[in-house]
Amino acid sequence: MNIKDIIEQKLVNIILNVYQLKDIKLEIQENKTEFEGDFTIVTFPLVKQLKKNPESIAVELGQALTEQTELLESFNVVKGFLNIKVQNQFFVDQLKTVTENFSNVEKKNETVMVEYSSPNTNKPLHLGHVRNNLLGFSVAQILKEDGYDVIKSQIINDRGIHICKSMLAWEKFGKGETPETDHMKGDKFVGNYYVEFDKNYKKEIAELVEQGISEDQAKKDAPLIKEAQKMLLDWENGDEKVRNLWKEMNSWVYEGFNQTYKRLGVDFDQVQYESNTYILGKDLIQEGLDKGVLFQKEDGSVWCDLTDEGLDQKLLLRSDGTSVYMTQDLGTAVERFKENNLQKLIYTVGNEQDYHFQVLFKILKKLGYEWADHLFHLSYGMVELPNGKMKSREGTVVDADELMQDMFDIAKSKSEELGKLENFTDEEKNLNYESIGIGALKYFMLKVDPKKKMLFNPEESIDFNGNTGPFIQYTYARIQSLLAKAEYSKKEISQVVLNNFEKELIMQLANYKTVVSRAAESLSPALVANYLYEVVKTYNSFYQNNPIMIQEDENVKQLRLELSDLAAKTIKKSLSLLGIGTVNRM
Repeated sequence: MNIKDIIEQKLVNIILNVYQLKDIKLEIQENKTEFEGDFTIVTFPLVKQLKKNPESIAVELGQALTEQTELLESFNVVKGFLNIKVQNQFFVDQLKTVTENFSNVEKKNETVMVEYSSPNTNKPLHLGHVRNNLLGFSVAQILKEDGYDVIKSQIINDRGIHICKSMLAWEKFGKGETPETDHMKGDKFVGNYYVEFDKNYKKEIAELVEQGISEDQAKKDAPLIKEAQKMLLDWENGDEKVRNLWKEMNSWVYEGFNQTYKRLGVDFDQVQYESNTYILGKDLIQEGLDKGVLFQKEDGSVWCDLTDEGLDQKLLLRSDGTSVYMTQDLGTAVERFKENNLQKLIYTVGNEQDYHFQVLFKILKKLGYEWADHLFHLSYGMVELPNGKMKSREGTVVDADELMQDMFDIAKSKSEELGKLENFTDEEKNLNYESIGIGALKYFMLKVDPKKKMLFNPEESIDFNGNTGPFIQYTYARIQSLLAKAEYSKKEISQVVLNNFEKELIMQLANYKTVVSRAAESLSPALVANYLYEVVKTYNSFYQNNPIMIQEDENVKQLRLELSDLAAKTIKKSLSLLGIGTVNRM
């Protein structure tokens, strides 16, 4: 329990004993170094209930805290705000507690699955996938740090008409080329054929329109789309030639994906494939019909009526007996809960799918699955670059690999310009450029609330000042340099009277576990990112105002080194929750 929590608990008891008011929690603000007192207590919520002015309430609370606890050294009242100065020993004890418990994680004995990425095997990962992966991975890290057992999963969309388009284009225009012969990553290689299909398909549509056919009809009659539809049918019927081509082209894509995931620093504990899961859910349809939860129309199609929930009627089985995405998602959810002892399942998917997940969760609830209340859609806004949106069919997608390489190049350029890495070997420089570049990308994306649409500017993200990844990494490296120079090792510290900078830093560091819990509850890495920035700002203020290496009092020097060490550990741990690495020298 940190000092703020102790004060809050004492106040609740005092308000109950003095005023007979239950469960009243007053706002307690941590004061910055320039303010008198360590905390400010806001008394105004009690004014109406007690029919007293805020100044007299503040005085009464200050006196009660002084008389009934050993917390306060002094207090003063300014316009109804109660400013309190806490006894020095509480801060010393707080530092000791935080240091001792830093690596402890209190297990919750609950398992959470976090699904993210879930790409299609007809194109490489793009900018949208980058935000998805970073968000899903970071949420998984935060949940783990908050004591949950976490399963990181993805479902790969490896079947369907879009996959057949790439396959058909390769058959027609590929001339037997492979990623090896073209010296190209497999996902990019296959993605190029998806673009090739679209280019030729548009050409066929234009030719049919010239012959007097309407554009809508031309889209249906174009030979390429008919061939792709036949290929999908052949795939579903198990045609050996089509299946072998499908396996080979998908294997190229998976190899490419894995390279991207490795550089992005994300991984998975479980991978599912749509080719295995698309038939799941059909048994649920019959179950729903038997229970009267679903209904069948005259053409044989099966629907769920959600109009009483403020939604519409949802198709779950076509008249020809084929399933839709919703059917597959129903079956996959049931399978996941059956195969894993899950207490929660979180889907990391863009906000364009908000309605889909509303429907999915309500249908599962109607089917009688109580765990449907523990399904969450981690909905996030789209990402744009300063030069606009992306269109993958036209090949203008912002490629994830190219974006990461751009980040490396910008990190290299800015580091060289600032002379940050002089006297480093080429290998050390490249490791730093990679860590700085990818760290900047991750931090910039994760510091924004997931629900918000965001504009990602690569140039702005790599700045060694301000609320950026490189600024935070640089602070960590500077602390490591200080600790190495001081040959720091932990020693017992005798009584030290702390100044305001030291107290403020202790309070910030003590907030780490509270921030992690809040981030886990709200599924928002932005809370961790912005806490991390506050820690770094507070540390830099402490560092600039408190001499360490030239400090003559060994006790004070040891305390400041211990604070520096704890700050570095907090920065490193917080960065790891965002999937960001550190460097010891910059």
